Amino acid sequence: MIEHDDLALFRTAIKGTKKIKQDTFVPKTMPRKKVSEWRETQQQKDTEFFFSDEYEPLLKEENEKVKYLRADIDPYILKQLGRGDFQPDLFLDLHGLTRQKAKTELAALILACEREQVYCASIMTGYGTRTLKEQIPRWLVQHPKVIALHQAPKQWGGDAAILVLIEQPESLEKRLF
Repeated sequence: MIEHDDLALFRTAIKGTKKIKQDTFVPKTMPRKKVSEWRETQQQKDTEFFFSDEYEPLLKEENEKVKYLRADIDPYILKQLGRGDFQPDLFLDLHGLTRQKAKTELAALILACEREQVYCASIMTGYGTRTLKEQIPRWLVQHPKVIALHQAPKQWGGDAAILVLIEQPESLEKRLF
């Protein structure tokens, strides 16, 4: 607590000063409701990357293992991805999702990888009816940030998962060369 002597000393030090009137600056604040609405619309915009269902990419399939490598990337990266040299930092489980919900989740995963600077992610499709398992690579190759994808090795999900490499703005050159 403040002692009586300290309080008296303070009052003598500020004697003769005037209280400042705050009349020139009014801070702008957005109501909480508007902030939450703005965040929600921003998240929708971020995750609405359009994946076409009609697009049929030329995917390499050897022994039923799906592979894709963007043309400007070193082919050795694909070999490393298939061996399991890259450890996924984010995992997305699509079991039981509809195709539309899976599209949204894929776009959100790629966005999260960019924001968190995650280079490798794992997408678990499961076995099921194989509709998502066959469609996911077709959607992924359409996204400009996807540089490679490969069927996951056993340690990261095997035939029921896909490993994806996501391009990072400045760190791409450091990791590849």
